[in-house]
Amino acid sequence: MRNLWFSAVAVVVAALVFAAARLIGNPYVYFAGYVVLQYVVLATAWNILGGYTGYVNFGTAAFFALGAYATVVLHKIAPATPLPAMMLVGGVLSALTGLGMGYLTLRLRGTFFSIATLAMAVVVQTLVTNWNFVGGSRGAYIIRPSHAPLFSGDYTQYLFLVMLGLCVVAIGIARAIEKSRLGFGFAAIRDDEHAAEASGVPTLRLKLIATALSGGLMGMAGAPLPYYVTYLDPASGFNLSYAVNTIAMPLIGGTSTWAGPLIGAVLLGTLQQVATVTISSALSLLIVGVLLVIFVIAAPRGIVGWFRR
Repeated sequence: MRNLWFSAVAVVVAALVFAAARLIGNPYVYFAGYVVLQYVVLATAWNILGGYTGYVNFGTAAFFALGAYATVVLHKIAPATPLPAMMLVGGVLSALTGLGMGYLTLRLRGTFFSIATLAMAVVVQTLVTNWNFVGGSRGAYIIRPSHAPLFSGDYTQYLFLVMLGLCVVAIGIARAIEKSRLGFGFAAIRDDEHAAEASGVPTLRLKLIATALSGGLMGMAGAPLPYYVTYLDPASGFNLSYAVNTIAMPLIGGTSTWAGPLIGAVLLGTLQQVATVTISSALSLLIVGVLLVIFVIAAPRGIVGWFRR
């Protein structure tokens, strides 16, 4: 019953956000809002593995870029494929990659696992850079449709609306996991994996579920990117800022809770967009670094930790 109530509230909030964006009437609101919503999904997805389960993933950019390049492939093979279907394909591809990565690396723990995820991102980037079908190192141009399907606004508004819907889904999944049997299993692994194994918790199976869910959501978040930027190359698809922001946002908002990544992504993403417009886009990572240092020292449990015992 609580999940149904939360879903209804989330849908109403999403509708109000979209209505507010339309009332403002400035096209840049959709461009900036899309980026903030994208980071909400990425931060929530990272938190499933890094926050709930305690395995820090440095390979966010790989899953995100896999979803983006899945869209490039589908755009070349079947241009008429609707964007939600492309997002689903990108999510499945990234989830399978996460499952494979988890099977190979989840026997590693701590720093060794984090280094393995970073190495995986480098390997995926190298493969994409040498794949001429998706443009290789030259990149690929994607022609954005002028009008959105079944929607009166332009395609930028459609991208904003699609990402807003994905936010509702991602946050709903995270909240459902948090108080479920699956979430308690994740928490047992995070707190003491050896004790969890001794108690009969199927740790490897749960970790594989976490990597698949996390990777799948990241791939879905990356799938609309080619239509947003209209030009995709490995440098932009595998940008370091995705990995840095995706880790910093849950840490600032608060890990191991569904609200933390949402708060951190909205706060940090909005500050970055404001700084991009008013000062310089080069300040993005500086803002992340300064805030991360402040919160690690002053509030190690994040903003949500301030309101918990």
